[in-house]
Formats: sequence, C-alpha cells, structure tokens
Amino acid sequence: MNLNTPVTNLKGIGEKNAKLLNKLHIFTYEDLINYYPREYVNYELPVSVKDVQIGKLQTVSGCVSAVNGPVSAGRFKIITVILRDGLSNLEVIFFNQPYIKKMLKVGGIYLFRGKVIQKGTRIIMQSAKIYSRNDYDELVGHPIPVYSLTSGLSGKTVTKAVNAAIHDIQWDDEIFPVDTMTDLDIVTHSKAISMIHNPANEESIKIARRRLAFEDFFYFIMLLRKNRDLSVTLKNAYPMIETADTRRFIEKLPFKLTSGQKKTWQQICEDMSGNGCMNRLVQGDVGSGKTIVAILALLMTACNGYQGALMAPTEVLATQHMETVSDLVKKYNLPLKPVLLVGSMKTSEKKAAYSLIKEGEVNLIIGTHALIQDKVEYKNLALVVTDEQHRFGVRQREALANKGNQPHILVMSATPIPRTLAIILYGDLHLSAIHELPADRLPIKNCVVKTDYRPSAYKFISDQVAQGRQAYVICSQVEAGEDDDLENVIDYCDKLKDALPKLRITYLHGKMKAADKNSIMQNFADGNIDVLVSTTVIEVGINVPNSTVMMVENSERFGLAQLHQLRGRVGRGKHQSYCIFISSNDDKKTMERLNILAGTNDGFKIASEDLRLRGPGEFFGVRQSGEFSFKVGDIYADSALLEETNEYVDKLLKEDPKLNDVKNQKLKESVIRYYEKSEMLQSI
Repeated sequence: MNLNTPVTNLKGIGEKNAKLLNKLHIFTYEDLINYYPREYVNYELPVSVKDVQIGKLQTVSGCVSAVNGPVSAGRFKIITVILRDGLSNLEVIFFNQPYIKKMLKVGGIYLFRGKVIQKGTRIIMQSAKIYSRNDYDELVGHPIPVYSLTSGLSGKTVTKAVNAAIHDIQWDDEIFPVDTMTDLDIVTHSKAISMIHNPANEESIKIARRRLAFEDFFYFIMLLRKNRDLSVTLKNAYPMIETADTRRFIEKLPFKLTSGQKKTWQQICEDMSGNGCMNRLVQGDVGSGKTIVAILALLMTACNGYQGALMAPTEVLATQHMETVSDLVKKYNLPLKPVLLVGSMKTSEKKAAYSLIKEGEVNLIIGTHALIQDKVEYKNLALVVTDEQHRFGVRQREALANKGNQPHILVMSATPIPRTLAIILYGDLHLSAIHELPADRLPIKNCVVKTDYRPSAYKFISDQVAQGRQAYVICSQVEAGEDDDLENVIDYCDKLKDALPKLRITYLHGKMKAADKNSIMQNFADGNIDVLVSTTVIEVGINVPNSTVMMVENSERFGLAQLHQLRGRVGRGKHQSYCIFISSNDDKKTMERLNILAGTNDGFKIASEDLRLRGPGEFFGVRQSGEFSFKVGDIYADSALLEETNEYVDKLLKEDPKLNDVKNQKLKESVIRYYEKSEMLQSI
C-alpha cells in the first residue's frame, strides 16, 4: 500500500468509521499516520481505595459494595457505585450510562480510572473508565497514545487503524542524506512515525518529536526562502510620497501616536517611496495601535491615486473594519472610498462591487480572502494589508502578478514572538515593532485559580452581564473524547446554562459551517449573546469592546503566548476587563508558569518567559493555534531546533541552491510535493 491508499482499505474501517475519520480530515493512509496523538497517558499500578489521592487522575482497585440508581437530576440520570476497602469508601458516579448497573456485580473487584475529588466528607470519582485486570496490565509500563476523537469514534479504533496502516505502507527511501541525519541527530521518517504512535518510553517520544518537528520547520523555512527570493526581485511598481492628508489625519486624531507607531509609520513611508516593493511585518501586542498605522498606509495609497485592500480573517471582522473606516471618513473627511467584499454577499452585490473595483470608483477594498479571487479585477491595486492569519504567500503573489499587479504587502501580527525567533519565522519580511500601549488603555486584571473557584467565577460573570457586559469562556476541546478529562465546548455550554439559566449562552467552534460561525460571532458582536463558550477559534476575527470577562478552562494546557492572545479579546473598550485562568492541575511548576500571566500584560515579556519555561518534555497538549500552528513543532518548546533547522536550510541552499545535486534529488521531489499539496500555502 502507498500513502494515497484510502483508509477504507483497512480492516475494521467500514463506511461508518470512514465517515467518522473523514470528520477528522482523515481520508488516506498518509492522513492517518500523520494524525499524531494529542498526548500520552502513563498508566500506573492501581491503588486501593484507602490510598487514593485527592485531585489526581488514578486507577483504583476496589470491591463493589453497592450500585445505586439511576436517580434523576435535571437532564442527568445518575448511577452511584460504592467501592469499599476496609473502613474506606469511594463513590464512583456515572451520568446517563444505564448499562453500568448491568455491567457491575456487587462483590466483584474492578479497576476504575478517573480523577478523585472531595466534596465535604465524601470522596468521589466522576466519569470513570472501567477496566478488567488483564486489559489494564497491558497498558502499564509504557506511554499510551491518546488521540483527539469525534463522537462515535473510539481511541481503540484509531489506534488499531494507525498501526495497521504503518504495517501496510511500503515506505519510500529516506529523503535526507545520512550525513545530514547524523549532524542533526534525527532518525528516519518511518522510524519517527512508528515511535510517535507506539513509544516504548518517554525518550522515544522525544526522539520521534525531534524528527517530525524538524520536518515542520524545514518545509516552512524552505517556503519562506522562496517567498524571500521572490520579494527581493520585485521593484516598486507603485512609488509613493507622503501627502498632506496623512499629516492632517495624524494631527486631528484625539490621541498622540506612540513612539513605536511613529517609527513604524516612517518605515512604511520609506518602503513605499523606495526602489523595492514593500514586504513588511508590523509586530505589536494586542491593543498597541497597529490598525491606525495600517489605515495611514491605505490613506497614503489612496492619496497617491492607487487602490488599497484590507484583508481580515473573518467576515465579521471585515464588516467591523468597514464600519470603522466609514466612521473615520465621515469624521475626518478622508478621501477614502471603501467597499466591502465578503463571500456571503449576494451575487448582485458582489457584481456591483466587482464593477466599482475594476473601474477604479473605489480606492479601498475591505474583505476576506474573497479579495484575491479570480473574479476580482483591480484597476491599480498598490497595497495589500493582511493580518497574521492571512500571510501573503507565493500563490497569492503570483495570482496578483498574473493580473499585472505587484502590490506592496503589509502584514499585521499580534503574535508575541521574541525577536530572535521572529527573524527566522518572518524571514521573508522586514520587521517593525510597536511595544508601547496607548496611555488610555485600562490594564486587564488577571487571576489564576483552581477548579473550586468556578462557582465564584460564574457569579462574577453573571454580575458583569447584569451590568450590561459580555463574557467568553474558552474550552480546549469541541466535544468529549475517550480518556479525556478536559472541558469541552458542547458539554460545558450545557453545564453553564444549568448554572446561569437567565443568561443567553451559546457555543462556537471551528468545525461549524462558516455561515454558522459568522452568524454567531455577529450576534455576539451585536450584543445578542451574553456568554460565548468557544474553542480558540475566537483568538482572532472578532472585536467586541463590550466583552469584559475572559475565562479559560484547563489553562495549563495552553502555551502562555496563546493565553495572552486569548486575553486580548477583552480589554478593548472603556470598561475594566478581567481574565480568569482556571487550572485543573495545581502542581507548583504549572501554577508558577500561569502566574506569569497574572503578573504582566506585556505579550513580549510573556513570550520570553514561555521560551524560558517550556521545553521538549511537554510533548503535546493543546496545539498552538494561529499563524504558526505546526503539526508537532512548537516555536517556544522547540526554539533551539528551529534555529538549527534555519542554519541547515541556509547551508543547504548555499551549497545547492536549486537542489540539483544527486544526493538531494529525493529531498527536492519532497519539497516540490509539499509546495503543491500543503494547505499552508493558502494561509501564509
């Protein structure tokens, strides 16, 4: 079998399981073996009831003395199993699982795995998994992979399918030369795949991760080099001069530009009036005022007789940008003529917009990726402003080049990355940084708490809503999965509705249809939703100044930089805002790391601390989202490897710029295949 073989060829994967795998974007053997474990669980030896530890996930061996229920409690039917060990009791509680009563026999000895908590004098384990002794013994002694699942798909099914695919595949020869693998201390690709899914110990996970993270970084950096080479050759097709309109606009603003904004604006002016085509990144913390700098650049473009485009990651944010610009045009009498172009517009509306753009009747086009579709013809597009979710890559540049355009590119990023890493990750862009926040910005108040704080947090959210405010609650998972003790969006939304029945609560996640996501985000922005329970999909793409509370569940599973990004969704208006980080792991190291967030709102300081504290030992967890969401590699945990990879690519291309050497042939074929297939090309 080869990598393109459909998963339906695997034994045990019929039509039903194939559809479930498809929901996880798994269609072929290649998709399956590249669906890496979310984390690993080490199954320790079972403990007796009297030896359980509060707050810890553990396996308990006990004799069932009673099976009580089911008892109705709202929408739940509860069964309580009593385990007894001498004078010690443990209550194991199951929700809506009626089969448990038939499954367990009083007097029988069973193994229950779950998290143990204390409520008053009661010791309780909720939503436990039950094992036979023989099945559990097979799990003890080595890390067991845990995969992100979808409802109806079991971890056993995924594990069995992955192992079968690894066995069936006829692996191609290694693409990297032997001396390269020796120098970089990496194993072969096939060995890494086998080890990542079937690790013998913690060390084998590290070895596999290193190889797979190296691949992530290698292809990404090769793509950046291609982008950079293209940019270097581009001459300035739209030379500009700074006009009186931009100077008057700056003077009329009700605030003074910070020194970082002034310096960045000067760099942009120099770029757009210089000999080469601008390709610049403006890196600034959340709320640092990047948008006003972008509007200045678009204003300068319009005043020079050209068109500019502003690309947003979502239709909701594009609409908000349109409203902001329209207000500024009226207030300051700016010579900007904006038009909105998004996918959900009616055909007649799109046609009208296309005509205005083609004829040059508008000089600012605001929208989503619809801005670079084939049907859009520009009269003289000279500047494209994007954010980090829409980095302008090779295909996009080539698409515009084919239309006769070579516009200046300005990328806005709120991702706080230390400069040493930013130079690598944004290797195709010139860097500008805005570090200061506007003087009138209210700092967000933060707290790091344990799960027993939830009732207080719920009351606080309710009080804020009573004052007319709104709140976000972030969960790391969309829905419950096997061996998953993380909070998930769908169940949590129901839980929150039970706790706060008077509030308007709904959920949002990335697996929803685009139209549904846009509708929910728009309703939240319009104030029709009090609390939005969401995954990290809200990390960008929505601006709701009325939101004052951000609560993050299982915050220990996120990187500090991403938590800071999430925190940036609040504190955007005139009201005091708050961020509550709830941790289900209260060990000293975890709390120390999270308390960095409580101590500062400086994203760059947080990123540096993240870089210092995190290490390759933290194998997985919630993947970093945003611009640099690699499959395995993490720019903070694997920063040293990222630098090594960058040095290797520089050396490789210096020795063999076109990869024409015989020893690099397989590598060249792989890079070309990556360019053609990678979805990253759509977002970089």
